[in-house]
Amino acid sequence: MKHLLSIAGTDPSGGAGAQADLKTFCAHGCYGMNVITAVVAQNTQGVIDYMDITPDLIAEQLEAVFEDIAVDAVKIGMVSVPETIRVIGEKLKQYKPPIIVVDPVMVATSGHRLLAPESEQVLKTVLVPLADVLTPNIPEAEVLAGKKIYDFSDMEAACRAIAAMGAKAVLVKGGHRVSDATDILFDGNGFHYFKGQHIESMSTHGTGCSLSSAIASNLANGMELETAVGKAKAFVFEGIKHAEPIGKGHGPIHHFYEMYKKAGLL
Repeated sequence: MKHLLSIAGTDPSGGAGAQADLKTFCAHGCYGMNVITAVVAQNTQGVIDYMDITPDLIAEQLEAVFEDIAVDAVKIGMVSVPETIRVIGEKLKQYKPPIIVVDPVMVATSGHRLLAPESEQVLKTVLVPLADVLTPNIPEAEVLAGKKIYDFSDMEAACRAIAAMGAKAVLVKGGHRVSDATDILFDGNGFHYFKGQHIESMSTHGTGCSLSSAIASNLANGMELETAVGKAKAFVFEGIKHAEPIGKGHGPIHHFYEMYKKAGLL
């Protein structure tokens, strides 16, 4: 069993952040661990408030894990404070986990910027170069690359621009901003297109967290990058397809649909 570490904020409603990461790791047969960067008051309807964990305590959480348990892959989500980003970067350089997947949580679905400009800059210079895979959505890719994205050509250009910052591979998630749910992966040599089917569903909370965690799980389990991304995208699609209506807003995906199907519950 591979050991995967999520570095992320919480979601008490269980659909996104650290909770979604753990569910995804477990759904892929991995042992999941958490380092919490922020305690977030949120639910299916939105974020109410949050409190950042101090950089010192984040460092101690990281040390507690790495000094005791072998870490096969790391997934990084919400990191909002420059010093938090720096301390995570320092510890990852110190302990050198073999796989690092970064989901740059920078722009909300509404288009609201979640990071201050100084935090965005530190993320670019500290975490992006450490990423084996970076998974921005289109608004986040626009911020990172410094250019607007209107079509697939723009997505490819953004991939190249972000890879030039040091990320080994970049997956720009299309969603339904660019004609269909097509994601584009740049692996440092060429592009791979992952076409998707758009589902009309309210169960989309935590899809980005779950996708990046699924990629990390698949890579840790020995898959090649293109296969890992393709299977992760299929995992999220099926999770949306089989989701139960939970909450009054955008509910979570069904992380354990395969287990439920085998048990005859779906």
